[in-house]
Amino acid sequence: MIRLNCFVSVSAENKAAALEAAKALTACSLKQDGCVAYDTFVSATREEVFMICETWRDKDALAAHSASAEFKKYVGDIEQLAQLKIEQFEF
Repeated sequence: MIRLNCFVSVSAENKAAALEAAKALTACSLKQDGCVAYDTFVSATREEVFMICETWRDKDALAAHSASAEFKKYVGDIEQLAQLKIEQFEF
């Protein structure tokens, strides 16, 4: 399995829009083949940070997700509003 932790740093003025895009991405991703888990978490200690945590069955499922129209749209929206840092783990 593959786990991605996507940390999103966003200004207060862009936070609501970035979170809406992340929630929409989460809803779409949960329906994709090979998605084991997908959620968006808001930091309890840092106002400007939230995280998208995702787990995929394998590299093929993650590649299909990354190529999807929903991924391109919502990640593109988030990238215009915030900065992303991604950690990837295989287990």
